[in-house]
Amino acid sequence: MTTTAPARRPRRDAAANREGILSAAATTLAHDPHASIDTIARAAGLSRRALYGHFDDRDALLREMLLAGARRFNALAEGIETDDDPPLALARLTHRLWSEAAHVQVAAAIALDDGHLEDTATALAPLRRRVAAIVHRGQETDTLRTDVPAPTLSRLIEETARTMVTRVDAASPQARPLAVRAVLSIAGLSWRDGDALVTRLEEESPC
Repeated sequence: MTTTAPARRPRRDAAANREGILSAAATTLAHDPHASIDTIARAAGLSRRALYGHFDDRDALLREMLLAGARRFNALAEGIETDDDPPLALARLTHRLWSEAAHVQVAAAIALDDGHLEDTATALAPLRRRVAAIVHRGQETDTLRTDVPAPTLSRLIEETARTMVTRVDAASPQARPLAVRAVLSIAGLSWRDGDALVTRLEEESPC
C-alpha cells in the first residue's frame, strides 16, 4: 500500500525571501513605478535568478502585490455594516480603506492601473459588492443621490477612489479627509454634510 507524502511547507528562509521581495518591490515601485525586475531583485538583496525562483516574471510579482492588497481591502470592507446610515457607512469605508492605502498605495495603484483592471475586478469583488450594497441602501432611503442608476453611481464612486489613490500623496495629512470628501461629494452629499462626517470620523480615529 502506498501513501502520499504530505506537501512540504516552504522553507523558512524561502518564505522570508519572498516577503523580502514583496517589501523591496513596494519600496522600489513607490520611487519608480517602472522599475525593472533587476532593480527590484537588487533592492531585495537577491540575484535576478533567485527572484525568479519565487516569481515567474515581473507581472507575476505585481499580481501577488495586487492580491495581497486586495485581501486587506476586502477584509476592511467586511467590517462595514451596510444597514447603517448609508452616507456614514460610505464615509467610514473610504476612511478605513484610505488608511490602508497609505501603507499599500503601490499595490493599490497597481490594482487600479488600466493594465490590471481585469485582475482587479476579480480580486476586489467583495469590496465592490459592499459598495454596491451601500449605494442601493442609500438610494432606497434617499440619503444618496438618485439621479443616476445604482450601478453607475457605484462605478462613479470607484473611479473617484481610483483617482485619489493614484493622484494624491498618501503621506499628506490632508489625503484621507480629502478622499472621503471626494467620495461623499460624488455620492450626492453637500460639502457641509461631507465635512461633518469627516470631522466625526477623524474624532473617532485621529491616527
